[in-house]
Amino acid sequence: MNRRTFLKSICSLSASAWLCGFSSYAGAQEIARAAKEKDLKDYLHRMANFDKPQPGDLILNKKELTLLKSSLRRLRRVQRTVGFGNFCVLSFDDALKFARNYSSIGRFTKQELAFLDKTFHFDAHDYGFFGDKPVDKLTAAISRKELIKIPRTGNFLYRGEPHKKYLKIRKELGRKVYLTSGVRGVVKQFILFLAKAESNGGNLSLASRSLAPPGYSYHGVGDFDVGEKGLGAANFSARFAETETCVKLREHGYLQLRYPENNLLGVRFEPWHIKV
Repeated sequence: MNRRTFLKSICSLSASAWLCGFSSYAGAQEIARAAKEKDLKDYLHRMANFDKPQPGDLILNKKELTLLKSSLRRLRRVQRTVGFGNFCVLSFDDALKFARNYSSIGRFTKQELAFLDKTFHFDAHDYGFFGDKPVDKLTAAISRKELIKIPRTGNFLYRGEPHKKYLKIRKELGRKVYLTSGVRGVVKQFILFLAKAESNGGNLSLASRSLAPPGYSYHGVGDFDVGEKGLGAANFSARFAETETCVKLREHGYLQLRYPENNLLGVRFEPWHIKV
């Protein structure tokens, strides 16, 4: 039972009990409390096993999975053409333009465009993801004037508060900490989300437990990720929480997390994600 269904069931129980009298209402409260405890227990189990399929996960059918794969291959060809850093801040319209103009990429088909449009506008609550959607337009563009490229990272940050916060973190924690992911536009979030879903047989719910669906990522409006040099891919795992860098981030008050431990947003714990 997802959170939306759970709330509807509780409202229905309470309303019925109110009509039947106080004693029934008190009994319904006990039922609701038990249901809520079970729902929370099930939710915490899913999040503790975020990278495994769970009952009720939303999974693409064969036709949709084929479209996911072809769209993802084309997005990857765009990324190779424009370069990793540029792809991070590329708009959807510009991605389509590159695809039209480079035979090595090829135009997105009508079916692929319809699939991407549907994926972007799909209500992620149905995946089990309950975060907000800070970027609500598929064609939202990021102005290069608002960005600054961070040397030796391949990533950009927004000028102003995000960049100042990163510089402050580097000054206080030292060079062992570095930027692992900065600004991410819609197409960058697409490639991350679809790749995760593809590797799990088209399981969109599983993907959303690790990665915000396109439009739902706060990397599009200012947040960024940091890691510890030498840790590699483990910077995006629970191991990061045990590092000296993470301990110092906590001590200096930077871990006002977007997705804290045991959050109720349907997203795994992300101690590396800096909220701006």
